[in-house]
Amino acid sequence: MRLIQNALLVFFALFLLAACDRAPTLPKLDSHDVIVAFGDSLTHGTGASADTAYPAVLASLTGLAVINAGVPGDTTSSGLARLPAVLEEHRPRLVLLCLGGNDMLRKQPESATENNLRLLVQTIRASGAEVVLIGVPAPKLFGGAPDFYARVAEDMGLPLEQDIFSDVLKDNHLKSDPIHANAAGYRAVAERLAEFLREAGAL
Repeated sequence: MRLIQNALLVFFALFLLAACDRAPTLPKLDSHDVIVAFGDSLTHGTGASADTAYPAVLASLTGLAVINAGVPGDTTSSGLARLPAVLEEHRPRLVLLCLGGNDMLRKQPESATENNLRLLVQTIRASGAEVVLIGVPAPKLFGGAPDFYARVAEDMGLPLEQDIFSDVLKDNHLKSDPIHANAAGYRAVAERLAEFLREAGAL
């Protein structure tokens, strides 16, 4: 009997460890749910047309309403200022948060960017929406997403896609200039995000 109890204890301990290591998941979206893509020029689709920006392509891939709330030049600070109105207007079930690139270009302190990202996430969650955090590569040769994206995601239990734009912007065939994708690049982003959302349970 004691052997069985010990075996059960080991099983539950391993189960709990596995659960702790599992990536954060998302609730399944209904057909009427709205997704807001909130960000800067990478979300707006600079370097391509409006109908080839990643939110438009993601909408066609998923059959869901995906609002393009990308503003070129936006920083985490200016994003904080306009976020409440966007949430009030569209009442999304899910927000794809992709900001930080302009903070880096303007050499803002990383600590300020990280704190603003946390405030953005808190504001989105307070509205009742879920958040997916999308990392932006540092503006340097072979720059990946800075570590603060992973810290925010881990501390706040967020699904994180930190490589998607880094991968696209390393491929000259997928970008319109050094820091923006082209139509093919944005389609690649949308396809990767659709798969990411499926794996996270949202689709």
